[in-house]
Amino acid sequence: MSSTRRIPARDLAQIAVFAALIIALGLPGQITIGSSGVPITLQTLGVMLAGALLGARKGVLSVATVIVLGLALPVLAGGRTTLTSLASPTAGFLIGWIPAVAVIGWLSARMLPRYRVVPGVAINVLGGIVVLYAFGIAGMLLRTDLTFWAALSANVTFLPGDLFKAVVAAAVAAQVHRAYPGLISSRVTPKPAGDLAA
Repeated sequence: MSSTRRIPARDLAQIAVFAALIIALGLPGQITIGSSGVPITLQTLGVMLAGALLGARKGVLSVATVIVLGLALPVLAGGRTTLTSLASPTAGFLIGWIPAVAVIGWLSARMLPRYRVVPGVAINVLGGIVVLYAFGIAGMLLRTDLTFWAALSANVTFLPGDLFKAVVAAAVAAQVHRAYPGLISSRVTPKPAGDLAA
């Protein structure tokens, strides 16, 4: 395998730090509202931050690290493992972390070099709410007897909190990108011509 495919030590450190952040945000636990079984956690804030600060590639790797660690350790909110989460009606939300962070990371990278809060909030909403809820609701439909509208309405309760997370993540990202320009693109620029099709 070409050396251009290797992950630099700096990127590995960033991936590890954000995986640890996502895990740490699960330590306060979870709150379940209503009968849907969908918990409120802070870990989705970590997913938004990973995408907004690291970009799609490193963001996906940080989230994937948490999911893989969860196969052996209770790193998810509420002391859950990946397997217990995947066996629950909320499995789609965990699976949705991957496309959510990918969308946020890809769109955030397109905005740089100047990260702006308002577009950043919109990006976080698209990835961290629209995409994540789409996967979450699909999982609920497969695992429960809820209708689409019942599953959708069960998640409306969480919108205010998730909108707040989207704003917080964008505000933090704006400050971090101002202080550390090139955080997302450090791995991909300059890009060798041979990697354009990768």
